Amino acid sequence: MNTQVFSPARSRLNASYRNLALWTLQGWLAMFFVAAGYAKLSEPMANLIELMRWPALVSENMVRGLGVAEIVLALLILAPLVSWKHGRPLLVTAGAGLLALETIMLGVHALGLETGLAVTNVVLIAMTAPMLWMRAREVR
Repeated sequence: MNTQVFSPARSRLNASYRNLALWTLQGWLAMFFVAAGYAKLSEPMANLIELMRWPALVSENMVRGLGVAEIVLALLILAPLVSWKHGRPLLVTAGAGLLALETIMLGVHALGLETGLAVTNVVLIAMTAPMLWMRAREVR
């Protein structure tokens, strides 16, 4: 394996690029989950059942509760904007919660043969996992 030693300026530049990429991922995840949660809270159940099969299998309160959870986790992903010291642990916790939610929903959509929604969850996992891994390394 090739080991390279960077100058302090180059290391800061790389850290800056990494931070920008992570904030971009966090922003996209927050926008997606705020929108998904809002849809689960505001759309009639008939529309949600037409778009996805699983809402027909659970109570309306569970669907609405999942919408609230998605919005809360999305906002916690952005918690470091308010306070870096207190927001980082919230970000890591919310990232872990979103990753768990995405993994469960991947299984639900895959078992329901909802290919498009399953692929969406794979993309969300591919965005959340590296963001969570890199941000969790910063907390330590």
